[in-house]
Parts: sequence; structure tokens; C-alpha cells
Amino acid sequence: GSSAVLERSSHVQTMGAYKYVEELWKKKQCDVLRYLLRVRAWQYRQQTKVCRCTRPTRHDKAHKLGFKAKEGYCIYRSAVRRGSRKRPNHRGVVYGKPKNQGINKMKFARNLQAVAEERVGKKCGNLRVLNSYWVNQDATYKYYEVICVDPSHTVIRNDPRIRWICAPTHKHRECRGLTSSGRKSRGLRHKGHRANNLIGASRRAAWKRRNNLSLRRYR
Repeated sequence: GSSAVLERSSHVQTMGAYKYVEELWKKKQCDVLRYLLRVRAWQYRQQTKVCRCTRPTRHDKAHKLGFKAKEGYCIYRSAVRRGSRKRPNHRGVVYGKPKNQGINKMKFARNLQAVAEERVGKKCGNLRVLNSYWVNQDATYKYYEVICVDPSHTVIRNDPRIRWICAPTHKHRECRGLTSSGRKSRGLRHKGHRANNLIGASRRAAWKRRNNLSLRRYR
């Protein structure tokens, strides 16, 4: 019994500051987090929909997703209106078949986090979107903080761990579904046998490739 107590106490001592912060954020219904989130939601409502943050709200989460507290990295907070997508037809009139006459219960293909990343990317055209994470939500909005990297900064260009994002192929990667949340809406969260129909990142392309016989002239 005493050895188990000693083992448990030594385990507690090895927890770092980030681990305590992580455990706190896991209990979002506790009094501390409920109070903090409520006050911060009021603060975020007074700000613009896309605004620069001096530091990340969730330090542990930001560093897990690639943030470094050094030159070339910055954080932007984005507010996205919750709910489904309403089709923008004038007076709700769709000049077509009854099948296409829905207006209100349309679901957007991508998640709100990907939308938040895209809006930050449009606002900051000189930056590259690295990743993002949830920070708050209320009845109307969801708030995400987006990690951005400056590809023209010397510190970034000289860092071998992040200089890959300076390549021109990573321009506006958030608009092409290459960030983590963008890959999720593309169905790329699966690995192994569950991803057999996603080879090439498209179910339709995978089906077409398997069901078409291609007999090339020179083969």
C-alpha cells in the first residue's frame, strides 16, 4: 500500500504546468471554466470577427499544434456564426425542380473551424495558416484561434522544422482542405482498411478507377 502511495505521489510530481492546464480545459463544466468562458464570451462579442491576439488563450493546445513563442508566429481569433447554411436565394425562390427548393435546412460541407481558418487566411494574405483550435462558444458564435506563420520572416525561413510552409505550394492551404480541420471534412481522418475508398482523397475517383477498364495503346 505504501509503495502504491509513493508511486502515485511521484507521478503527480512529474506533471508539468501544461499538463495541469490541459486537465483544467478537459473539465469545461467546472465552476472555474464556466466562469472564465462566460466572461471571455462577453469580451469576444465586443471585438471584431477576426482580431489579432497578443498570446494564445490555450497555451498547451497551441504548442501541441505547432505554435512557438518566437518571431514569425502569431495568433488570430475568428468568430463564426453557428448553425446551418441558409441558401442565399432572393425571397427564397428557387427557379428549378421541387427537389432543389430547400432554403433553410441546408448543411455546409465543411466544418465551422475550417471556415474560421479560411476567414483568417483571407484577412492575412501574407501569412500561412498552420492550425487552429476551439476556445469558446455562445448561442450565436463559435470562436477559434488560428495559428499563423509568416513565410517571409528570416527566423521561419531558417528553421528546418517549419520552413516547409514557406514553399509556394502551401499558399492558402486552408482554402484547399490541407489543414487538420479541412482534412477532417474531406474524410481523411481514417487510416488502414477504413480508408480503402479514400485513396486519392476522393470516393468517386476511387470508385471510377476500380470500375473502369483502361486499355492504353502502348502498355
